[in-house]
Amino acid sequence: MEEGKFDHLPYDGRPLPIEDETFAGEWASAFRMLRNAGAAPPWIEADKQVRELLEARDRVLRRAEAGPLSTFTRQRDRGELERVVVGHNAAVARLNAEAPTDRQHRRPLSLPEELARLDALHRR
Repeated sequence: MEEGKFDHLPYDGRPLPIEDETFAGEWASAFRMLRNAGAAPPWIEADKQVRELLEARDRVLRRAEAGPLSTFTRQRDRGELERVVVGHNAAVARLNAEAPTDRQHRRPLSLPEELARLDALHRR
């Protein structure tokens, strides 16, 4: 160590990745094959989509909060937010149906509440 031979090793200062899949039980080999193929179980893919749609919603809300908008822009934001919320709720339904336990479940968004939030930002 004094000679510096352990400096600049991979994962320096970070935890080593754990490839132990004992938590997966009888699914361990299936998860390993999916990971090696660069794929994930359908419920994990659905959760990724849910997170992406939440980010899209937040982008629309930030844009509305940024400043005064034309009527056209407000209508565009409203339509985009509706599409995002509907897509999000579909992804949440898929995730909740496929997730192995309810710990992975997500709550759907309320379209009227999200639109009211957008309208309040537009009025500022």
